[in-house]
Amino acid sequence: MDMEYLNIAIAKGRLGNKGYEILKEIGLSCKEFEQESRKLILTSEENKVRYVLVKAVDVPIYVERGAVDIGIVGKDTILEEEREVYEIADLNFGKCKFSVAALEGYSIDPIKKIRVATKYPNVAKNYFFNTGRQVEIIKLNGSVELAPLIGLSDVIVDIVETGRTLRENGLTVLEDISDISARLIANKASFKFKNDRIKEIMEKIEEIV
Repeated sequence: MDMEYLNIAIAKGRLGNKGYEILKEIGLSCKEFEQESRKLILTSEENKVRYVLVKAVDVPIYVERGAVDIGIVGKDTILEEEREVYEIADLNFGKCKFSVAALEGYSIDPIKKIRVATKYPNVAKNYFFNTGRQVEIIKLNGSVELAPLIGLSDVIVDIVETGRTLRENGLTVLEDISDISARLIANKASFKFKNDRIKEIMEKIEEIV
């Protein structure tokens, strides 16, 4: 790990772009990031910062294993991936929530095993385990809203922003699991060895968000 540079994992797309705008505002701009390019590592010699473009779901892995010092990622990915990282700042954008939803009129029987369709098996398993209910987790990669409609599952666990997709498919939220937003995470060793620089970032972010 390069001690001179601050290495930052950031996802391509809306989350990454919004995260970069915040980092730019606190003095971590990178001209290469703002140019059209296919490069995956973008460097600013001036600010001694290196942005590494990765898939959103991979950000916690890069941070945990010390390939980068810090990263920007959604709380949903942090909860699902369960990586050994420090969560150091709430960036206060990309707000939504994890919820349990089912067909209108369905109510959970506390005695019966619940069939849960989800893209987030760890989040679903942990939530139902902590509420003392038995579940069968069905991991899906596509539209989980379909599962209760065709009898594949009793409920779904998914990210809900406006709830429009649920309503249009005759589903309703039964329980909210947790709030989600974009977070800044840090590698545990980096937090120790680059503490001054990371602490400064945390303080500046706190001021603007």
